[in-house]
Amino acid sequence: MTKGLLTTTVGSFSKPDALQRARNQYARGKLSREELLELEREATRDVIALQEDIGLDILVDGEMARGDMVAYFGELLPGMELGGLVRSYGNRYYHKPIIKDDVHWQEPLTLEMWRFAQDLTDKPVKGMLTGPYTIVEWSFDEYYPSRRDAVLAMAQVIRREAQELEQAGAKYIQIDEPALSTRVDDLEMALEGMAVVTEGIKAKTITHVCYGDFASVYPGFLEMAVQQFDLEAANSNYDVADMFTNGTFPEEKEIAWGVIDVHSHVVESVDQVKAGIKRGLEILPPERLYIDPDCGLKTRTWEEATEKLRVMVEAVRAVREELGIE
Repeated sequence: MTKGLLTTTVGSFSKPDALQRARNQYARGKLSREELLELEREATRDVIALQEDIGLDILVDGEMARGDMVAYFGELLPGMELGGLVRSYGNRYYHKPIIKDDVHWQEPLTLEMWRFAQDLTDKPVKGMLTGPYTIVEWSFDEYYPSRRDAVLAMAQVIRREAQELEQAGAKYIQIDEPALSTRVDDLEMALEGMAVVTEGIKAKTITHVCYGDFASVYPGFLEMAVQQFDLEAANSNYDVADMFTNGTFPEEKEIAWGVIDVHSHVVESVDQVKAGIKRGLEILPPERLYIDPDCGLKTRTWEEATEKLRVMVEAVRAVREELGIE
């Protein structure tokens, strides 16, 4: 693997139409769990093959087994159940979970699909988890006396799942906290929860905040107990780079730098992406700068995602060559 500007994606790809129809059939009781699982595996095979063909360095399973990043955990965790539909963003809705009792880890939640995906490739596949703060913030809590109590209980659950992934061989574990970008007053609570999740984890830990008022949680956000921060940059014309020009970015931390605008159908040029990569290199050296698209690749078709990612990888290779990076 190259020594700098490693390429990856944030995590999710759009689900094939056949899989989406199958999920709807399963929800109506017209398809067995085994039949749905085989279609999820088939889609995962395809998404791993797609990433290998494009030439990405660190792969994801595409989250083909997950309908929503919070509802997935709400459906499986003891102490939680799914509630009614609420709007997530745009015209996308999810079943908002309800915390009804003490939440606890009973068995692996993400391990089976991660292991299936990892067995398909020699490249590392990221373990993908939703952070404790986001799960609590995007759920109804009918059990815990305070949100902090709920977050810390959830943190123990996510920590246990992270341990399962690490023990199985995951080299990268991403714990997403997108809700933090809309509730900046809860930064300390989110930091406390993440510290519980990642304590003692030797795999590279990553967090992703998603679009929102990132500036209002800076620089405190950088205290989060992870090694890498995945940031959108392309969609905001790299404005986020201005926050890091004073040399305050911690020396032990890394950035995954979004250089593809996934909310546009337009495929970027190689020169545009190269310019974005070079903005990132003004902040960190190549060995601490990972290159990926902005969050939301699942909103693009596979054809659009493929074109955009191919341009991204081509641009990275060109910059590596210019810098003499292996």
